[in-house]
Amino acid sequence: MKTIFIVDDSNTNLAAAKMALEGLYKAYALPSAEKMFKLSEKIIPDLILLDVVMPEIDGFEAMAMMKKNANLKSVPVIFLTAKNDSESEIRGFELGALDFISKPFSPPVLIKRLQTHIETDSLVKKSQKALRDIHNATMSVIADMVESRDHVTGGHIERTQVYLELLVSELIRMECYVSELSKWDKSLLLPSAQLHDVGKISVPDSILNKTDKLTPQEFDIIKEHCDEGEKIIDRIISRTDDDGFLKHAKLFAGYHHEKWNGKGYPRGLAGENIPLEGRVMAVADVYDALVSERPYKRAFSHEKAVEIIKEDSGSHFDPKVVEAFLNVEDSFRKASLEVAAGEKNPES
Repeated sequence: MKTIFIVDDSNTNLAAAKMALEGLYKAYALPSAEKMFKLSEKIIPDLILLDVVMPEIDGFEAMAMMKKNANLKSVPVIFLTAKNDSESEIRGFELGALDFISKPFSPPVLIKRLQTHIETDSLVKKSQKALRDIHNATMSVIADMVESRDHVTGGHIERTQVYLELLVSELIRMECYVSELSKWDKSLLLPSAQLHDVGKISVPDSILNKTDKLTPQEFDIIKEHCDEGEKIIDRIISRTDDDGFLKHAKLFAGYHHEKWNGKGYPRGLAGENIPLEGRVMAVADVYDALVSERPYKRAFSHEKAVEIIKEDSGSHFDPKVVEAFLNVEDSFRKASLEVAAGEKNPES
C-alpha cells in the first residue's frame, strides 16, 4: 500500500482528505511542514499532498527545503490550494510540483488524480530501474575485463565498493559535506566506483603484473591510468545523452591518487580542490592495498592499516574522511573478511 503525506494547517481539510484516502493508501495527516519533516525521518512517503498557504513554513518554502532533504528530495508533490492564479502555478511547477488540486476538493477527483500520478510515477521508476540496471551491468563487465588483466590486485574493485559505501554512509551520518552528499545518488555512485581503475586497461601487462619493484619509468606509466581512465569515460559520455551514471566514475578515476597536501597525481591538487569522490576513494583504495597481499609486499594487519591511515590524516587524506573511517573501521575489518571469504567460496 502506497504511503501519502497530507500536509495542511486546516483540520477540516486534513480530515476530509484522510477519509477520502482511507483503505486505498496509508495516509498520514500532518498539520504543518515541520511535522512532515519530522515524520520523514522515520517514514518516507510515495507522494505528498502539500497545502500552499500555511503559517510559519508555506508550501513553496517547504518544497524548496525538500530539495535539500535526503529523504524527501525525490518524493513527488501535488499542491493543494485555494488560490487560482497562474503566477502561483508557475512557481509551483518551477519548484518541481507534479500538479495542483483546488480546494475544496471532490474526494473522487482527488483519488483519480492521485491514482494517475502514482501509476505514472511507478512506470517511470520501472523504466529508470531498467536503464540503471543496464548501466550498472555495463560498468561491471568493463571493470571485470580490467581486473582480469591485473593478476596482482584481484578482488580490489568489489572490496573498494564495500568500503566506499561505509565511508559515504558515515559522512552522511556525521553531516559532513552536506551540500555535496545531498546531491549524490548512491544507486549511481557505488556502481560507478567500479571504474576507478579503468585506465589500467592501457598499462602493458609486463608492468601491470610485474612482481618486482617498479622502476621510476614504469611507475610513471602506471600513474597515467588516472588520465587514461578519464579519457575512456569521456568517450563513453560523448556517445550517450545520459551521463549521470558516469559523472562519479570520471571523478573516481581521475582523482583517487591525489593527496590532501598536494603531493599526489596526476594534477597535484590539494585540500578541497580535490573532488570529494577522489578524497573518499583514496581512503578506501589505500586501505585495501594495505591489508591485501601482493607479490612485492606482505599484507598488513587491519590494526596497522588503521594506524597508517590515521597518521596520514591531513597529509595524504582528508581529515574528515579519516574521521569517518575511524568511526567505522571495525566495519571495514569485518567487510574485508567477508569479501575475502566470498572470493574463496564463490558457490556459498
